[in-house]
Amino acid sequence: MSDELMNTKEVAGYLGIHEKQVYALIKTGRMPATRVTGKWIFPKKLIDGWLEVNAKTGLEEARQKGGRISGALLASGSNDPVLDILQTCLRKAHPEFYIFSASTGSREGLIALEKGFTDIAWSHLLDPETGEYNIPYLERLVPGVKAVVVNLFFRELGFVIARGNPCHIREFSDLIREGVRFVNRQSGSGTRLLLDCHLEKAGIPATQIAGYQDEVFTHIEIGLAVLSGVADTGIATAAVSSLLGLDFIPITKERFDMVLDQSVFFQKGVQALMETLGGEEFRNRVGHLGNYDFRSSGKILYSKT
Repeated sequence: MSDELMNTKEVAGYLGIHEKQVYALIKTGRMPATRVTGKWIFPKKLIDGWLEVNAKTGLEEARQKGGRISGALLASGSNDPVLDILQTCLRKAHPEFYIFSASTGSREGLIALEKGFTDIAWSHLLDPETGEYNIPYLERLVPGVKAVVVNLFFRELGFVIARGNPCHIREFSDLIREGVRFVNRQSGSGTRLLLDCHLEKAGIPATQIAGYQDEVFTHIEIGLAVLSGVADTGIATAAVSSLLGLDFIPITKERFDMVLDQSVFFQKGVQALMETLGGEEFRNRVGHLGNYDFRSSGKILYSKT
């Protein structure tokens, strides 16, 4: 490219943001650009002028959504109490690195990764046909990402219930009994997908479950709803039941992974995260929670070629 004109890759580097965010700015009309023979061209003088005018608005927004913040990793997707402990241990061992994480659900985390809005997607999406987690969804949800899938842990998921199981909940058919109040996870979460798969297999209409439409975004919210008496049961991790002193009926042991682009995987912050994941302090802190399996933790399960 000439010194006066830049392509999308060059303008992304010039601004210090993700190339996908450049396309987002073009699409919304917030960045000056010209399309020539099917390619976007950016006159450098116009970009410089745009920067001066939008230094405190447009560029900041671009950096927040898709750019690189020094020392920070952006994460979104599923949630688990272990992730909070992992982030704390990372900060203690490597104070120069930190993670901003949003609980959006596994599916939305992968979509955010595809759009360039996050560096890491936390995911536990089960493919009912193969019994495999996460990998079958990559081609559909993150086709533009050269994805790496790294296992973090296996965990137990099940019905969280009050002490003594006063509603005698044992299986999915119990959710449609009169008087049983359920609290659900949001659509797009791995837990919601698991529930819907089991309901379909059992031939149970979701409309017959009282509380199916009552959605929360985290496992701890499920536990708190049961603890407070707002609901009789919901599906969450065994760790939540342990932390809140609730009873637990296991449903499955599932694989919890992080998905990221290969270029991000080799960044120092991610390597520090991997080191922390296998570190003694982290393992000691999560050991008392129980019901976690770290046998494949840190293992690369898939890498797109």
